[in-house]
Amino acid sequence: MAAHAKNHDYHLVNPSPWPAMGGLSAFILAIGGIMWMRDVTPWVFVIGLVGVLYTMFAWWSDVISEANSGDHTPVVQLHHRYGMMLFIASEVMFFVAWFWAYFDAFFRVDDVEQYGRVAATGGAWPPVGIELFDPWHLPLFNTLILLTSGTAVTWAHHALLHNDRQGLKWGLVVTIILGALFTVVQAIEYANAGFAFSGNIYGATFFMATGFHGFHVLVGTIFLIVCLIRALIGHFDSENHLGFEFAAWYWHFVDVVWLFLFASIYVWGSWGVALNH
Repeated sequence: MAAHAKNHDYHLVNPSPWPAMGGLSAFILAIGGIMWMRDVTPWVFVIGLVGVLYTMFAWWSDVISEANSGDHTPVVQLHHRYGMMLFIASEVMFFVAWFWAYFDAFFRVDDVEQYGRVAATGGAWPPVGIELFDPWHLPLFNTLILLTSGTAVTWAHHALLHNDRQGLKWGLVVTIILGALFTVVQAIEYANAGFAFSGNIYGATFFMATGFHGFHVLVGTIFLIVCLIRALIGHFDSENHLGFEFAAWYWHFVDVVWLFLFASIYVWGSWGVALNH
């Protein structure tokens, strides 16, 4: 037994079926998605989706068990932080792609070297016939919602650091409610859009950028719900709360991306109407 005693700070993960099951489920999900887009039954897609979701639940449950059993030493936590930082950096570059597409169309709207660009937009941005959202209505309301939610999750974090369990729980509850409200307001906004996703470059760039952000808000809300459940169980304390810390980082990232979306697509885009029409 002495020969197998742990004499380092690293966590060697036990054999797990989840990487293999996750890869297989993702493969089935992709094949099912292609079949569904070709008007074949969506059941293969559903089976793959269920497999992916179950893998996520089971795998992250194992990670939580490892954290609660003391496997996440300070060295392991440091590396987890590096991993989360790199993940958020990759997410930043993901959104850079959509901003790039939007600004390329914005600044090169009358570029005759771009095949079909002028014919598709009428040589103006936003394209002729596109009815924009009023940035000072629902978009501003959603901005205030997200900024307030960022304040609430910071309140929860501050409360946790000072062992204020009630402050932690209520801060998370408020953040979750505001995140859900943001999603509802965005759904209302989409339902009243004066343009569609297909048929014009403005609609494609708008819905891809804001839609993926909305998806991230939904993921972040689920992340915070899991943190709330763990807080109610009593998993977190002032010294060990890495899962909550990552949820807070993710939520602040979502806030910052929205501020750029609001400023560039909603506000600056509305100024483009005055400049180009």
